[in-house]
Order: sequence, then C-alpha cells, then structure tokens
Amino acid sequence: MRKVNFIAIDFETATGKRASICEAGICVVRNGKIVETRSWLVRPQGNYYSYWNTQIHGIRPGDTIHSPEFPEVWEEIFEYLKDCPILVAHNAAFDMGCIRHSLELYGIEKPDITYYCSLRAARKLYNFGCNTLDYLCGRFGIPCRHHHRAGDDAEMCAQLFLQEMQDALRCNYETMEFCVGKL
Repeated sequence: MRKVNFIAIDFETATGKRASICEAGICVVRNGKIVETRSWLVRPQGNYYSYWNTQIHGIRPGDTIHSPEFPEVWEEIFEYLKDCPILVAHNAAFDMGCIRHSLELYGIEKPDITYYCSLRAARKLYNFGCNTLDYLCGRFGIPCRHHHRAGDDAEMCAQLFLQEMQDALRCNYETMEFCVGKL
C-alpha cells in the first residue's frame, strides 16, 4: 500500500456541542505505515463539561484548565495537513462537524480538505451487526488501548482504514468514493 498517505483524526467533546472540543488526536500514515500519533488536551470555550461526556471519555475541567484553546491546537494540526490534506475519521460526520463548528466559532477559514469515513467504509465492506470503532478493531485484532481518548482512537481508526483498503482490494483513494467527502 505504498503511496497511501492520510491523517486519521478524532475529537472528544466536553458537551453535546460540536465546537466543545476537549481533546484532539491525529495519527499520521505515510506509505501505508503509521509514523506518528499525537494528542492534545484542548480547553473548550468556558471550560464547561456535561456529566455525560465526562462519563464517556473521563476528561474533566481540571484536566484542560491550562490547556490551549482550539485555534492554537488547530494551527499545529494544520501543519500536518499542509503535507497531506486527506483526513480519515470513524463516523466522519461527527469529527468533520467538530472541525467545521470550531472553525466557525473562532472565525478561522475552512481549508480545502478531503476526508474519508471508516464507518461508512465498514458498512459497505462488511456484514457485521455492529460497526463501532472498538468492535471493528476487536474483529481485526487491532489493539484498543484507551477507547474514547483521541490519540488512541485516531490510531485505531488509521489501522482500521488500512485494513478496509486492503479488504476492498483497493489501494488508492479514487476507488473508495463510497466513503469520501469534503470539509
């Protein structure tokens, strides 16, 4: 799978609002291999958290009180996107919504980015009763360290998408049109 380059991305939110990002994670894939995984705690505007979101990911206001806000983290993420403007996310509608709403909230111009959804790919390629990230990773023997922590989920997503491309016998993006979109 040479020439397969993308950045898997994942966000955790503090509340039900997409612009309440409290953690961002990326996993960089170059030539079909994972070369780097990073995550950032992000202080959501007002540093407010809902009980339900905290129960899912375990991140609390005290964890992000001194963290940078989205614009500073986005600047770092965007440096990676300059070399590879292709994102992959599991349930990309959620993660791309986080990006769009956060860019809008902070008045940041939306870049021209193509994205692929590993959830949509799984629904097309497999006949499993469940298509959650942790379930699919379990089916394929992909390690699931800290589900619902952005860096780990981004890496799980990257490994899953590489598996999906291999299972589809397609090693280029043009033939994965069933799971592509534009930010």
